[in-house]
Amino acid sequence: MQKLVPGQRYLSNAEPELGLGTILRLDGRMLQVLFARSGTLRQYALQSAPLTRVSFRPGDRINAHGRVLQVDQVDERDGILFYRGGATEWSESELDDLQNVSKAEDRLAQGRVDRNDQFEFRVEALKRRAEARRSRAFGLESARVDLIPHQLRVAEIAGDRRPPRVLLADEVGLGKTIEAGMIVARQLATARASRVLVLVPEPLVYQWFVEMLRRFNLSFSIFDEERVEAIEAAGDGRNPFKDEQLVITDTEFLVSSPERAKMVVQGEWDLLVVDEAHHLAWSPESESPEYVLVEALAKRVAGVVLLTATPEQLGRSGHFARLRLLDPARYHDLEKFQQETTLYAQRSKLAAKIADGRELEGEDRHQLHGLVGKERMVSASRDELLGELIDRHGTGRVMFRNRRAIVGGFPARVPEIDTLPAPAEDDALRGQLLAEFLSDVDVHAHALPLNYSKDPRLDWLVQLLESLPQEKFLVICRSQAKVLALEEALRLRSGVGVARFHEGMSIVQRDRNAAFFQQADGARVLLCAEIGSEGRNFQFAHHLVLWDLPIDPDQLEQRIGRLDRIGQKGDVNIHFACFADSAQAALARWYDQGLDAFRTSPQDGRELYRRFGAELIDAARAFALGQTDASDQLDDLIGRTQAAHEELAAAIQDGRDRLLELATQRAAPEERLRRAMAGADLDRTQDDFILKLFEQFGIENEELSERTVVLDPEYLNTEAFPGFENGPRQATFDRSVALSRDDLLFLRLDHPMVQSALDLLLSAETGNATFLVDPDLPLRSAYLDTVFVLECLAPPELHVDRFLPPLPVRVIIDSRLKEHADYQASEEAARRAGDLQLDPAKLRKVLSQLVPPMLKGATGVAERLGRRETEAAMLAADTELDAEIARLTALAQINPNVKPQEIADAQSERAELHEVIPAARLRLDAVRLVVSPDFLNLMK
Repeated sequence: MQKLVPGQRYLSNAEPELGLGTILRLDGRMLQVLFARSGTLRQYALQSAPLTRVSFRPGDRINAHGRVLQVDQVDERDGILFYRGGATEWSESELDDLQNVSKAEDRLAQGRVDRNDQFEFRVEALKRRAEARRSRAFGLESARVDLIPHQLRVAEIAGDRRPPRVLLADEVGLGKTIEAGMIVARQLATARASRVLVLVPEPLVYQWFVEMLRRFNLSFSIFDEERVEAIEAAGDGRNPFKDEQLVITDTEFLVSSPERAKMVVQGEWDLLVVDEAHHLAWSPESESPEYVLVEALAKRVAGVVLLTATPEQLGRSGHFARLRLLDPARYHDLEKFQQETTLYAQRSKLAAKIADGRELEGEDRHQLHGLVGKERMVSASRDELLGELIDRHGTGRVMFRNRRAIVGGFPARVPEIDTLPAPAEDDALRGQLLAEFLSDVDVHAHALPLNYSKDPRLDWLVQLLESLPQEKFLVICRSQAKVLALEEALRLRSGVGVARFHEGMSIVQRDRNAAFFQQADGARVLLCAEIGSEGRNFQFAHHLVLWDLPIDPDQLEQRIGRLDRIGQKGDVNIHFACFADSAQAALARWYDQGLDAFRTSPQDGRELYRRFGAELIDAARAFALGQTDASDQLDDLIGRTQAAHEELAAAIQDGRDRLLELATQRAAPEERLRRAMAGADLDRTQDDFILKLFEQFGIENEELSERTVVLDPEYLNTEAFPGFENGPRQATFDRSVALSRDDLLFLRLDHPMVQSALDLLLSAETGNATFLVDPDLPLRSAYLDTVFVLECLAPPELHVDRFLPPLPVRVIIDSRLKEHADYQASEEAARRAGDLQLDPAKLRKVLSQLVPPMLKGATGVAERLGRRETEAAMLAADTELDAEIARLTALAQINPNVKPQEIADAQSERAELHEVIPAARLRLDAVRLVVSPDFLNLMK
């Protein structure tokens, strides 16, 4: 890239519709560009900014200060271009943001033309880009997620909020992280957010990083003290947290450093995501440091997404505290909230009876009469009455809660717990087992020497593998050291194919090993460290081996959840072996008898661990040491755990907010997002287009299986094409394959690699000027085939693309200025296009006389067609937003959660669209002159 200077003008290759941008400043490795017309400030990495310098030549016409100037002379001074026309001189900094920078007509008039197939493909690329940006699923089509209705409903509703401030409270295993990721991806794709902060407990940092990258193609940066110090070392005084747009960091790191916490609060984020929100302790008397931090962020960040699996029934004050973060004006008084909650509970029971089809009598009828009125009770159907109750529900618009029992589709869990004889005569083994347990539960932090070659558990594992020779086994243990020790022991004792998966491997290595495990003829065993229980989908397997047990019930659920997933086709067999009278045996009994955690998914596991965790560790250690009364102590603990579990389960069931659950189930009834994604999955023309697009840059493809290919960059003709730094890549167009093969690219039109390829193609001249001879044309005929792009300059957060994306407008006109909208080049013309040999000088002479008047006529037609498109876009915008405003206005009358500001925002959005859509402009992108064979005589 040439020397950069503030004041220079550039065009965004990725977003040409933003108009001309102006360099504001260079800051270390970053570059700031202001696109003033659309009110957009972009920050780019200096070495990879997708920008093209805009310059004009003598003879060009430019706009500034409401005037038009024909350029006579161009000078450069200190890196800035100055344009002179007559006695007037303008610097490039003065130019209007709207300029005609297309040179397609110049290239044609000068005879510098491309192949006909390049023109045709350019037109298709423009159509495909518009199709992708207008899609309801843009930003999510290439997400590696299954089309699970409850997840897509949440993503559709929350992802379209202005802005989203929601609490995701699905039960464990229903995919809250996926829902949050879809919300983030959609907000980024529609430009309603550009800076996102994900705040999680330290153990979850890496899980979130992998999930965002692997599932949503979002490259977040992990910020810790080391990263912050490295940025500060530059000495420029900037806020380190502004160095990246997408950041993941952990709560403990920020809470331990008030200075870092202040920096992150001042980070100017658009969207905040907080996982494990139930750990944010609050009461009217005190607040935890974690709560104070998130509250400070929530006050400054427009969009907030909180994730928690803890039901409000286990603590209304804690639930109030989370809602208070989302809407402090609405939830400001705990006592008032508790009174309202009592009413919600009554309405919830009433809704349950209506939903279940039960007859309403006495108090129920009286209550419904007071809520909807006597007339509606008579005239409305049960479904309509239920809908009105949902609309009146207090937290139904800020909180989503799905339950496993309602969602369904989960397999049965079949635990097979084997108790091995206690190593009574082997004190060394007993000591090793206890030390291993204490290390696993973080009582002892130091590393232990591990050797499983003579461990009886290895015999058990080998026998299990040999007894089911056709099955695949996922083996999960706590640490990387255990994975390596187990691998070594297995290789000495068994010839079974083994793959590894641990934090010491790169993401690419882990993906390849997971793919090897998934292949029918690949590894039968995948040895995973704890990281393997985080977010990965191994549901093609049906056997889970727990080499050890985690102390946290949620972590156990994570492990089982790698196989126990929606869509699992068979039972999940859970294998575990432990020695009698060992600490792990005590832990297994607590899980099995206290929580029934191997057969069910307990919703109160974290609460039970909070109550009994420390006591459990002590009891397990005493049990392993054979202390007096240790068995009685363990039995007592299990009994109390079971009683607490039954009590909490009953509280959850009795306090179930059926109204909230019904509201979540009924969200987005049209399922437009799911239908859009399913439609893209079935569109195989996308597959062919993407492969042809890659071929434009020298990337060849070879089919491996149906809809799965290897992409070979051997002949790649530009270094700007991303994703092939490490050589060939395998890719699929099949969602089911992508879900089971993390090593494959999952390509759709909105995939970053495809979008980059489109940007590279359409920002270049290739295919924008073509000459063609068609024998099917009438004698002495010439057609000008023009392709304009209708572009709307608007603030990105307005997301005008859903109504009017950069849209190709094609006009074909003859030399008499008559339209030929239905013209298509004949097959013979296309076949012989490459054989045409013309004298460039004579071609330029004819074209310079012929093209300008035809282009002027085509422009007039395009303007008429463009007005038709803007009117259609405005009608679509009015239809959608008028309905939204009417719904919110009616809802506000009965639901205090609907704020006047939300209605005002929708009205303001509609008003802005009324300004920007009619002002959309046409930009000539490509031209093709088609002539009859006898017309060539004029060029001789």
